[in-house]
Amino acid sequence: MALKRLTVVDGMDEVVGPLAVRTRRLRGGLQDGLLLVEIAACGTTAQVLPDRGLGIWKMTSGGTDIGWSSPVRGPVHPQFVPITDPSGLGWLEGFDELVARCGLVSNGAPEFDPQGRLLHPLHGRIANLPAHGVEVTLDEAAGTVTLHGAVDETRFLFQSLRMTTSISLQADRPRVSWTDTVENLSDRPTTMQMLYHVNIGPPFLGAGSELVSAVEELAPRDHGAAADVPTWNRYDEPRPGRPEQVHFMSLRSDEAGRAAAMLVAPGGGDAVCLSWRSDTLPCFSLWKNQGGLADGYVTGLEPGTNYPNPRSFEAAQGRVVSLSPRAGVSFALELEHLTGPAVASVRERMAANAGPLRSRDRPRPDWSAG
Repeated sequence: MALKRLTVVDGMDEVVGPLAVRTRRLRGGLQDGLLLVEIAACGTTAQVLPDRGLGIWKMTSGGTDIGWSSPVRGPVHPQFVPITDPSGLGWLEGFDELVARCGLVSNGAPEFDPQGRLLHPLHGRIANLPAHGVEVTLDEAAGTVTLHGAVDETRFLFQSLRMTTSISLQADRPRVSWTDTVENLSDRPTTMQMLYHVNIGPPFLGAGSELVSAVEELAPRDHGAAADVPTWNRYDEPRPGRPEQVHFMSLRSDEAGRAAAMLVAPGGGDAVCLSWRSDTLPCFSLWKNQGGLADGYVTGLEPGTNYPNPRSFEAAQGRVVSLSPRAGVSFALELEHLTGPAVASVRERMAANAGPLRSRDRPRPDWSAG
């Protein structure tokens, strides 16, 4: 049984049994210069972007694409993403991944000082920073292909954070799993935040789609989402001009200490299930963007260390992660494509773990800013 560990370079095409890695440098338009790394195991592939914080651009399982169609036709090279745009919203000009990390210094809404100057941009900087030390391991005996790398978010006299990542596929399961460890490389203590923006559109999203999870408590992010509270877990057909709606939640964990959220496709025969360690990602946000197809018909499953409010609000609520010098924190997540009986099986497990839902018809003051 072969085992290969290789440095990732442009033009790779390595195959070991049912495992493979292929790379290419994209050319033209806003993607010009980006390195795209595709790892594959049997019928499952994941396309990863080392230059965009090792975000997962797309996933394919058994010929079915998992991701969404953003009006931003990416992937977009970070050089074309104006993170420091005065509006604080420049991040949106590069947003089209299946999995986009938000952090590490901040991960929520833009924040400004009293003079109106930008302090923290929307969703932070990590998704637009390049990785280094990128390698791939193809382990035929274990049936796994794993991409490794690290991304630094540093500023002299401010922070020195490093995210070390492993992204894996298994030959016997249509699932991508990843573990991120964030370390404080400084001699001083610091704080950080992390949120995973996992974005899914058709064919899993459509009229009749359902979000299944063991929710303990739910509250709308703002008054605009309050009307959707009775239908928080159900989806409508695309409707041009419909505003986004966001709900904040706390979820019950299973015996292994994992929380999960499953998006069931119309008809109930297919689903995508996201699960994660809830000890380090205790907060969950559900983003429902049910506008027109051309405008980005998508839902976001978003586990995080906090809710995506301005950083100072979350810090005041104690929802930042404190790291001593040289200390770290790890986040472990899995995204799996389910079909047929597996959908019903996961639904049954979640139902067994569920309890009474405390649902609020207005924002919870300590969860929502303003």
